[in-house]
Amino acid sequence: MSAPDRYEDAVTRYLEAWNAGDPAARAEAVAAAWTQDGGYTDPLADVSGHDGITALIAAVREQFPGFVFRLTGDVDGHHDTARFSWELVSAADGSAPVAGSDVITLDGQGRIRAVLGFLDRVPAGA
Repeated sequence: MSAPDRYEDAVTRYLEAWNAGDPAARAEAVAAAWTQDGGYTDPLADVSGHDGITALIAAVREQFPGFVFRLTGDVDGHHDTARFSWELVSAADGSAPVAGSDVITLDGQGRIRAVLGFLDRVPAGA
């Protein structure tokens, strides 16, 4: 797998985990995307391990029902690190009240070891 494909594949699995609506599918997607001891940190959360990441995703999905995460722009990477931007989009009206940029660190198999998230747009009270 070429380096750009490695980064794009990791981001695709990452977004699949965030967009998985069914709890069993979500847990499976998190396990496919992250290493067992992987972590996720942004200004509002700091969790590690599959259970912690799955619970965080469930909480965000509960707060924003009917929304999906989508990539905005290209995935850029070098060595074991990639960065990308995303937005959280309403399936009902297409609005995107939340947007951010993430930096991920990958292991040798392309699974996520760490996510450092930055929130660029967040609604008041979120």
